[in-house]
Amino acid sequence: MNKVTPFLWFNDNAGEAAEFYLQLFPHAKKLSELRSMGVGPWPEGKIATVVIELEGQQITMLNGGPAYAITPAISFTVQCATQEEIDYYWDKLEAAGGKPMACGWITDHFGLCWQIVPENVGEVIQHPKAMAAMMQMIKFDIAKLKAAALEE
Repeated sequence: MNKVTPFLWFNDNAGEAAEFYLQLFPHAKKLSELRSMGVGPWPEGKIATVVIELEGQQITMLNGGPAYAITPAISFTVQCATQEEIDYYWDKLEAAGGKPMACGWITDHFGLCWQIVPENVGEVIQHPKAMAAMMQMIKFDIAKLKAAALEE
């Protein structure tokens, strides 16, 4: 168990979001779920919270109602070793209704923002031409970033 974990507030689809993320990540698992017993704001049997683990990161998801919404101010970074891995996550998120942003950011159909990046992105974009190339990208292209970093 992680000492510090994200706790995400969903309107009414935390269970659906959890199932999507469990299918998206190859090393994911559901740790627990709490269903209402008819006490509190949820009808009996409704998921109140679900706890999942994605690549070793525990995340708690709450069906909290419409009072708060997820915003791009909070996002998850997925560090990818290869272009194929970037393409996998990006394409799965986009195919499910995700909205691409810039510089490797994509918001999924639940409103959660993801950054799908090369694992060494910080090192590569230290070169000004690689940084300029990144600023023109929507989905990261590792080969183009590396080529830009090598330009004189």
